Amino acid sequence: MMFTTRPEIAGTFGVVATTHWIASQVGMAVLERGGNAFDAAAAAGFTLQIVEPHLNGPGGDAPIILHSAATGAQSVICGQGPAPAGLTIDHVKGKLGQSIMPGTGFLCAPIPGAFDAWMLMLRDHGTWKPREILEFAIGYARHGAHMVPRIRQTIDTVRPLFETAWPTSAELWLRDGGPAPGGLYANPVLADTYSRIVAEAEAAGGDRIAQIEAARAAFYKGFVAEAVESFARRFAALDTTGERNHGVITAHDMANWQASYDAPLRYNYHGTEVLKCGPWSQGPAMLMTLSLLRDIDVAGMDPMGAELVHHFVEAQKLAFADREAWCGDPDFFDVPMSTLLSDAYNAERRKLIGAQASMEFRPGSPDGRAPDTDYAAAIRRGLEARAAAGTGEPTVSRLGASGGDTCHIDIIDRWGNMVSATPSAGWLQSSPAIPELGFCLGSRCQMFWLEEGLSNTLVPGKRPRTTLSPSMALRDGKPWMSFGTPGGEQQDQWQPLMLLRMLHHGLNIQEAIDMPAFHSEHWISSFWPRAAKPGKLVLEGRYPAAVAEELKARGHVLEMGGDWSEGRLTGARIQADGQLRAGANPRGMQGYAVGR
Repeated sequence: MMFTTRPEIAGTFGVVATTHWIASQVGMAVLERGGNAFDAAAAAGFTLQIVEPHLNGPGGDAPIILHSAATGAQSVICGQGPAPAGLTIDHVKGKLGQSIMPGTGFLCAPIPGAFDAWMLMLRDHGTWKPREILEFAIGYARHGAHMVPRIRQTIDTVRPLFETAWPTSAELWLRDGGPAPGGLYANPVLADTYSRIVAEAEAAGGDRIAQIEAARAAFYKGFVAEAVESFARRFAALDTTGERNHGVITAHDMANWQASYDAPLRYNYHGTEVLKCGPWSQGPAMLMTLSLLRDIDVAGMDPMGAELVHHFVEAQKLAFADREAWCGDPDFFDVPMSTLLSDAYNAERRKLIGAQASMEFRPGSPDGRAPDTDYAAAIRRGLEARAAAGTGEPTVSRLGASGGDTCHIDIIDRWGNMVSATPSAGWLQSSPAIPELGFCLGSRCQMFWLEEGLSNTLVPGKRPRTTLSPSMALRDGKPWMSFGTPGGEQQDQWQPLMLLRMLHHGLNIQEAIDMPAFHSEHWISSFWPRAAKPGKLVLEGRYPAAVAEELKARGHVLEMGGDWSEGRLTGARIQADGQLRAGANPRGMQGYAVGR
């Protein structure tokens, strides 16, 4: 057994692993009070909005994969809101003259999806009422939550923007000097928002379902939706275009959308069935990676060796190229998913993996269809962005393009229910705070293209192809593991690496999380300015120098990261003897697994 930063914990009553110890303990508190995994995940999810406001918020998104012990089935809850009715190519490209979607502000705001995703799961699978679920988040928002240093660091990067252009965000996040690292910071307006939702829920009577439906109505058909539309109309937000733009989202948009159920995508890899969200997410990229690696001898490779890194990255270059060309909302685009995961297709694609690193962008032609991507433009945007950052005019911080990250939750309860959820967006740096609500809108629509006919072309009512990508795995048809990570493009890089090391090299969750990792930035990024960096490979600092030298010799454009810089993973699994196991990422000193 290798040394780990903390144990892979074991229990029989329940386990919770999240990207913040407070959310993990909230989830465990729910289990201890008789709630199930779905109650616990919802309470933890709302808590994460308070303790990780730079990584998610009430205006964000939340895809969820769940296993119900009652039905024995797995399902996906799509908490990814679509583009508003007024967000059209003609509006952004024609009227406003933009060639790509902005990365901040109101124009890139989809309909908020997280609240309804949590409430739909709670209604159909949980046992608790809205007050019981929201009381944790309300308490932290009202009385103050511990602020990890990264929150203040994020705020400092966008301070000039808040001070000069987003006054409502300055009022919320620069109040009394802003959050002090390690101190408490409250969001009383958000506490009021959630308290009002609870009050309106309870006004519907004592029935649990009626209360949940009333809470959903308060958010999507009531005062929350009205405040969203009012602020987007009256305030023009400076965004990454360098211009001030009003939002197009309306209360009508919100009233006409609900979170929904999907069947998970499935791929059997060496006897383990891996479940992901559909092609409206990044999830297929992980399954395509596994299908490419299935007939490569990963088990015979050193889990810390250059051979594994090289083959993994080269497979990912092919998978992410196909993500770019072929994945998008299947309600609007004919995604050739069965072909992309077929043995015959991947046998041919696998032949493209050579001994040297590829600098090409090579989407395939499933069913004879020709891909349409513009890699040269992505490279150019990357070069232009780096040049602009060097000049400081206009500064990235002034335009708010500091980016954001994500959260993750894994929970298994004593009945065998399992949840994998990846809430994100609605970051405090996404768009100006709505003063009546205490939170901001998300920016996921930055992932759309403004060219017609692409898999991820902007269309009103269409889901942007999110990078959010929770995971679940089954063995012998039974739930085995829930896992996931923040990280944008890296989510479906770090997750399959963790899985391969567990399946082929016998590591447990914590060992696989602690082991050094890596990521590539070769493909076209989902985030503004939609750049690509051919061949770029970032290796965590704890890799041996000999591995780095061999990868350079193979042609990878190598950068060395910090010793503990790659990965934000958490996971929870069920052993054959019935014990529950869980682990969490030590990097950043936030993630924690708890259980008993």
